[in-house]
Amino acid sequence: MAAIKGTTKQDFPEVKGKIVDAVELVVEASFYGISVRFQDRTSLTFSIEPCVFTFPIYSQWTPEGEENIVKEYQPVRSIVEGEAT
Repeated sequence: MAAIKGTTKQDFPEVKGKIVDAVELVVEASFYGISVRFQDRTSLTFSIEPCVFTFPIYSQWTPEGEENIVKEYQPVRSIVEGEAT
């Protein structure tokens, strides 16, 4: 399968050493997110955008049931709202 490109690690130095007051998971029709609230009345929120990836593969099958990949196509993914094109 093709690799998914993007950032795999992100640091948030502004919250280092802060004391967590609450963690909230929100799942609504128009918003998915995780908020980490701190005792100093600040928060760090992760907005989550659901999306779909598909990795098309064209294969030929042997009589023994073995798959031979003929061609792997470029991945296709849904458009994420607010994403730069």
